[in-house]
Amino acid sequence: MARAYIGLGSNIGDRRAALEEAARRLETDAGRIAARSSLYRADPVEVVDQEEFLNQVVGLDSALEAADLLGQCLAIERAMGRVRTRDKGPRVIDLDLLLYDDVILEGPGLEVPHPRLHLRRFALAPLAEIAPGLRHPRLRLTIAELLARCPDVSRVEPVG
Repeated sequence: MARAYIGLGSNIGDRRAALEEAARRLETDAGRIAARSSLYRADPVEVVDQEEFLNQVVGLDSALEAADLLGQCLAIERAMGRVRTRDKGPRVIDLDLLLYDDVILEGPGLEVPHPRLHLRRFALAPLAEIAPGLRHPRLRLTIAELLARCPDVSRVEPVG
């Protein structure tokens, strides 16, 4: 059994319902949710001409290998109606495999830890809420330390 951390994001439609549905599907199809962050409002990053995101991170205990878990995340995105019209564009749901235990993987279509995790406040803030002392397997800094050093200054705030 591995502990994976998955970032959930949505900026189209009923964002809260999309995050809830994605978490439900993860638990049904991929494992058991052991930790769940609060919801966070976040400004879009890189492609800024779109609505704000609602983000969350879940800690999932899963028997799936990392590649199979990523495949399940992509299947959930498709089942929920995600259509990839442009890179980093608006989406009904986005599931990013951020960390998978302390595994480092590099291959076609799969890189763990997520290669931009340390640069994304919208992923680090909710992850730091549920696993502040977790060490990034490549950078060897805790999630709390990565958040404190994150160069991303975009708005990320907990939902009240």
